[in-house]
Amino acid sequence: MANIVFDFGGVLFRWHPPTFLARVWPHREPNEAAAQFFQNYSGDWGAFDQGLIDEPSVVQRISARTGWPRDEVQQVVDAVPEELQLQLGTAALIEDLKRAGHRLFFLSNMPEPLADHLEHLHPLDQWFENGVFSGRVKHCKPSARVFELAVERFGVPAESLLLLDDHPANIEAAKSFGWQAELFTDAAAARTALQARGLLL
Repeated sequence: MANIVFDFGGVLFRWHPPTFLARVWPHREPNEAAAQFFQNYSGDWGAFDQGLIDEPSVVQRISARTGWPRDEVQQVVDAVPEELQLQLGTAALIEDLKRAGHRLFFLSNMPEPLADHLEHLHPLDQWFENGVFSGRVKHCKPSARVFELAVERFGVPAESLLLLDDHPANIEAAKSFGWQAELFTDAAAARTALQARGLLL
């Protein structure tokens, strides 16, 4: 039995900011817009992820910083819930891991309103034994504190936890704090990695 921890955005739920912004803002260059809007989650959106500012504040701050019209920034924020579509391959992987007897948890950088949205739409309490949303604990990956909080909440040793995450910085952080980790690219590759570890047939 293993203790497997899932990230959400880009792993269990669709999240690729340039592709997302290409749909919402076809009039802007998507890679540049994504870099300015989300700042690699270290600026205004990072504060939103951590629950340090609310939605009106993140809209105001991004608009003020970039000069983009506030209603356009609000349009992006309003479109995020719809963007977070369940990735069926990952959902199937979760079901197979549960059937194999593994304990499943989640650790997600997610603002509280989006955490509420996902909890409302999906049976997270059936898929996962426990989990941490950054917006509720005021810390986010790759900070040491959020990994410490996860270990405390999950009640298992750090070295027994295996993180599946799509951000290399989070993978490196997890390993530096004693976790195991696999960089997630898609559900098929994750399944192969878990089979190589002997966790799935």
